[in-house]
Amino acid sequence: MSHRAKRPSRRSIGDLDAEELKSVVDDYTGLFDGSAEQRKDRYHTVVDHYYNLATDFYEFGWGRSFHFAPRRRGESLNASLLRHEHFLAERLSMRAGMKVLDVGCGVGGPMANLARHTGASFVGINLNAYQIQRAQEHTRDIRSLCRFIHGDFMNIPEGDDQFDAAINIEATAHAPDKTAVFREIFRVLRPGGEFAGYEWCLTDSFDPADADHVRIKGSIMKGNGLPDIAHTSEVRDALCAAGFEVVEARDLATDSDPETPWYRPLQGRDLSLRGLPRTPAGRALTNLALNVGEKLRIVPEGAREISSALNEGADALVDGGASGVFTPMFYYLARKPLRTED
Repeated sequence: MSHRAKRPSRRSIGDLDAEELKSVVDDYTGLFDGSAEQRKDRYHTVVDHYYNLATDFYEFGWGRSFHFAPRRRGESLNASLLRHEHFLAERLSMRAGMKVLDVGCGVGGPMANLARHTGASFVGINLNAYQIQRAQEHTRDIRSLCRFIHGDFMNIPEGDDQFDAAINIEATAHAPDKTAVFREIFRVLRPGGEFAGYEWCLTDSFDPADADHVRIKGSIMKGNGLPDIAHTSEVRDALCAAGFEVVEARDLATDSDPETPWYRPLQGRDLSLRGLPRTPAGRALTNLALNVGEKLRIVPEGAREISSALNEGADALVDGGASGVFTPMFYYLARKPLRTED
């Protein structure tokens, strides 16, 4: 049975009622008036608030796989997302009988696709209860292969050496400490187990003295619930510091066809019903409708502010991709070494 994406409604957004929503919006916005250290200290709140606010908008406008992918000429967005997910399965030699940890599993879109594709069993961990609820709905047909933990990937409630492999699809961008989260993943992997993922990163082109680069970084953070954004070199270093052997690591953004860059969907250039809300006209119409809806009290107060913040974040992602200072797909494959005899 298929399940249609839940549209933002007048009753709730992310299971927040109208009275709760405005308070959460104000608290979330206030966190970005402070320092990176403050956001890292309260990252649990940042992430939970963000996905309570954004999940319904994402699922309605993007689908169940909340990530980007390098595009090939003539390839649809959905086809590129699926190929990007399958790439990790291939690099990990994923197959039936394997137990795989999905770190920050979102609403379960990639997990469901990979479970159906490979027959492997998955355990998804997610800080946000509402997304866990959505993921359980999306994996009903393969529930025997999918289990979910409502928990923090900085402190995974699983024993040592439990998993054959682990994946991270743009989720640990929310982690306040890359080395610490990678150590947790290292701990729960069996010796010889592999960890593959895609990380949001600043590239060598980012200049912290360039005001526009700093603006882009700040808007990406606020529009996507990030305490900070690491450089690609920091991610590689953190994997090594956690104990992993880095097998390969590179930015896959350069694999996109020049005519269809990874950020193309955010530009509203894909002609489809799903792509319509991402066009400039679609965004303006959505904000107008939400503004009127708030005044008429048919959508909760704060809905338009959420939409505007997401649009600002989307524009910054386009700017970051077009300028080359940001990538959402720094790919790595890392291995937990086999134990040696004493």
